[in-house]
Amino acid sequence: MFQKKQNRTFSHVRFILLAFAVFFAFQQVAAQQTLPGRSAITTEDDARVSSIQREAPTPFPIPSISLQIDPAQNRTQLGTGLQILIVLTILSLAPSILMMLTSFTRTLIVLGFVRKALGTQQEPSNQIVIGLALFITFFTMSPVIGQIYNKSVKPYTENQIDHVEAYNNAIDPIREFMFKHARGSDLEMFIAMEGNASRPRSKSEISTLSLIPAFITSELRTAFQMGVIIYLPFLVIDMVVSSILMSMGMMMLPPAMISMPFKILLFVLVDGWNLVIKSIVISFGGFS
Repeated sequence: MFQKKQNRTFSHVRFILLAFAVFFAFQQVAAQQTLPGRSAITTEDDARVSSIQREAPTPFPIPSISLQIDPAQNRTQLGTGLQILIVLTILSLAPSILMMLTSFTRTLIVLGFVRKALGTQQEPSNQIVIGLALFITFFTMSPVIGQIYNKSVKPYTENQIDHVEAYNNAIDPIREFMFKHARGSDLEMFIAMEGNASRPRSKSEISTLSLIPAFITSELRTAFQMGVIIYLPFLVIDMVVSSILMSMGMMMLPPAMISMPFKILLFVLVDGWNLVIKSIVISFGGFS
């Protein structure tokens, strides 16, 4: 038995060695063969092809971009670098500026209260609510945007004014809008916390840094006031439904699940979206 196993092992080894020998033989034969027509290509032809490729024009030239940080040679170069830095900073803060200095804050909070009052958790979705608030903001801010374009953007693009005057012309309509909707008590609070020895006698003496937080605080107060007014009718429906369920002994049934269809039905019957959006626009001095 042992002799048979040994003979079988030797036969396997011989077969493997024979296979390796055949494989290496084929490899040597393939290495000795040359591709047809390869001998006709010389080193001079390769050099000629390379020169033709270098001389051929690129159909779609790709621009090269280089970033260098060199010391400024004069004050003009330093001023230009600072201007670029300021512009990039403003662009990065553009979303915050849009939310804080416009009607976007009040609009978004009021629409959020509407969704909470209806009891629809994610309907309409956040994207729809933010998009609607954004376009309502563009609508209510259109007079201010028009003044900024006519007094600042257009003259600056036509090289009629410099960047300093363009900034002053652009900030004036925004300041006027914020003065119109900022409460006096909030404005006085931030002016007092600013710590100036002399109190401002006119609007022009009030700094923008004091005006912006006063405007935002006033917007939050107004938005919550409008939200509570919107919330009260739906709260009454919740209380009525809860009382009915308690009287019927259905204490395990969630009242919100029963009251939500009635709240949505009431909101649709009174044309709620029309009333809410109209109230928001009127609160900013829109159509009446």
